[in-house]
Amino acid sequence: MRVFVADVFTTTMFGGNQAGVVLLDEGEAFPEEAFMRALAGELKHSETAYVRREGDKRLQIRYFTPVDEVDLCGHATIGAFSLMHKLGLVGEGEYELATAAGEQRVLVENDMVYLAVSPVRILRELTDAETTELLSAYGLDNDDRCPGLPAALVSAGLTDIQLPVRNRAALLSAVQDEQAVAELSRRYDAVGVHMFCPGEGDVSAWCSNFAPLWGIPEECATGTANAGLTHYLVSKGVFSPGEENRILQGEHMQCCCEIRTRAEEENSVVVGGSAVMTMECLLRI
Repeated sequence: MRVFVADVFTTTMFGGNQAGVVLLDEGEAFPEEAFMRALAGELKHSETAYVRREGDKRLQIRYFTPVDEVDLCGHATIGAFSLMHKLGLVGEGEYELATAAGEQRVLVENDMVYLAVSPVRILRELTDAETTELLSAYGLDNDDRCPGLPAALVSAGLTDIQLPVRNRAALLSAVQDEQAVAELSRRYDAVGVHMFCPGEGDVSAWCSNFAPLWGIPEECATGTANAGLTHYLVSKGVFSPGEENRILQGEHMQCCCEIRTRAEEENSVVVGGSAVMTMECLLRI
C-alpha cells in the first residue's frame, strides 16, 4: 500500500497543512474502517484521504481523522489531487468526486487544484448569549466582537461555527479552552470553530480553525470551513460573488497558509490551493 504525505495550501515543503494520502488501485476495496482510522492515527495528521479511481474522470475519497471518519475534507482533497497530478495519475481538467457529503467537482489546473463545494448553507445565526459563551471559551469578551457580523452555523459538507472577531489582534490573542470548545461543538453538532476577522489590502480575511472534538486542537488550513466562510461573507455583502478571495490561515500557529476561494452559484463555493509532496512510503501489511 502506497502512503504519502502532502503539505497543502503552500508551495513550500513543511510549510502548509499536512494530509495523509493513500492511493488504492481501481476496483480495490477500501480497507476496514478500523484500519483506516488506525493508520490516520499513526500518521497523526488532521485528515488522511483514501483515494480510489472509479473511471477515467471519476474518483471516490474517504477521509479519516485520528478519531473518526468525516464526510468531506478540503485540504486532503487538494493534497490528493495535487499528488496524483505530480505522479502523472491525473491530468489537467475536471473530475467527478464521490464523497460521503455527496457528489463534488474537482478542477486540476497547472499547479493549482480547486474543489467545488456544494451545497453550502447558513443553518442559523447564533444569539448574543451564545456568541458571548463562544468568545469566553477563547478568553475573549464582547469588546472583541466584529460589529455587524453575528456568529453563525454554516454547512459546507461539514458544519462549522463561524465566529467573527473585531480584528487581527483579537484573532491572535485567542487562547482556547479545548474542553469547553469540544462541548460547544457537540452541542451545536459542529466540527468546530472557524474564527476569522476582516482582511485588509490584498488579504480578504484572516482566520484560525479549532476542532478539539475531533482530536484537532487547531488546524493551519481548512478548505470546507473557508468555503463556509466565503458563503457567509457573500451573504453579508463583505465578499462579492464571482470574485477571488485570498484567505490567510494558521498565523496563530506560526504556519501561515494561503487559501483561494470564489463563490460561484447560489450555494456553491470553489476552494483552491497548491500542495507539495513531502513523503512517500510503502506500507507492508
